[in-house]
Amino acid sequence: MDIWHIRGGERLEGTVQIQGSKNACLPILAAAILAPQRCELLRVPALSDVENALKILRCLGCTACRREGTVYIDSSTLSACAIPHELMAEMRSSVIFMGALLARCGEARLSLPGGCRLGKRPIDLHLQALRALGARIEEEGSALICRAERLWGAVIELRFPSVGATENAMLAACGAKGETVIRNAAREPEILALQDFLRAMGAQIEGAGTAEIHIRGFRPRGCVQYKIPADRIAAATFACAAAGCGGDLTLQGLEPRQISALLHFLNAAGCDIINNTHTLRVRNDTRLTPIGPVVTAPYPGFPTDAQPLLMAAMLRASGRTLMRETIFEQRFRHVPELCRLGAQIRVNGDTAEILGVERLSGTVMQATDLRGGAAMILAALAAEGESVVLDEGHVRRGYEDFDRALEGIGAHILLEH
Repeated sequence: MDIWHIRGGERLEGTVQIQGSKNACLPILAAAILAPQRCELLRVPALSDVENALKILRCLGCTACRREGTVYIDSSTLSACAIPHELMAEMRSSVIFMGALLARCGEARLSLPGGCRLGKRPIDLHLQALRALGARIEEEGSALICRAERLWGAVIELRFPSVGATENAMLAACGAKGETVIRNAAREPEILALQDFLRAMGAQIEGAGTAEIHIRGFRPRGCVQYKIPADRIAAATFACAAAGCGGDLTLQGLEPRQISALLHFLNAAGCDIINNTHTLRVRNDTRLTPIGPVVTAPYPGFPTDAQPLLMAAMLRASGRTLMRETIFEQRFRHVPELCRLGAQIRVNGDTAEILGVERLSGTVMQATDLRGGAAMILAALAAEGESVVLDEGHVRRGYEDFDRALEGIGAHILLEH
């Protein structure tokens, strides 16, 4: 159990170096097993989800070690195609190994993935994509057994632009004979990062960032070095911290355009936004004004992961803000905890109405999931007095040294393990 002790009411000022992206890193770690190659990954964040992915690689027989921010992988020793249930249960992203194992071994054995409880998160789109490439998939209780004597290029039509299904299809298609076309593909920056890494490995792939991706073959190279891009949701978190607490933060090492949907609303709420190629400055000295409606949507729309963070920033706005969640039906699980601070939030179906209050008061909260836990920490920083956030490890899944980063910009925070 992690216990976050927070004393709120302080203005945040300074510079934050944005960590490597969790959501880009995890599929890239899975991609490392596509061929018997050595990979050197730079700027890999020290997160519990990343450590779990490295455990999976070792369980499959690969060498995987970390030295500071760099991870070294040798997949030439891969000797297994099954992932134990206890490792699958730790994170939802573990399902991404399915496509890579099929491409490399022709077989994958795993169980249904774990992760944050945000409602129904079926993997039917993943399975549909793999079946289109020729995979046979059997279910035995909670176990999935995927086999393919040969994968064949195909046209894959996704009924929803699922990030995970797009990634799994890209990975499996690297082992298929002929051309694969993924239509209605996810367009998130993490898809582009995976394409860049696959190209470095030797894949012929193009179209990432658009709704149609083409994969035409794979010729492995000897050794690959790749730098993980910045985490846009971590950047969004610090931007919302400056907005909600008041302050002047400079964020470095990111692509500001990747969070343009969030920056639009922060600017509308009264924040000064100054961005350059790899730097973003967020400044706020006044009470925020209401915004909305904010509607979550696949990229380039407003990200569902940023919805709890922006909600935390708007708790003391001078009026009514509406937020509509279209991706996960249980994405408002953090709302009752925020209300413990004195926030006024009403939820009706997929819509939350935030009625801004003049002040929040410290309290005890229980983290519900990764982004919900981060939102509680941001709200506690904006509250008067002391707060405690009880967390079963959710926040460490997505933020590297979050407590130290916040301390470095003026927050009073103590993390007790």
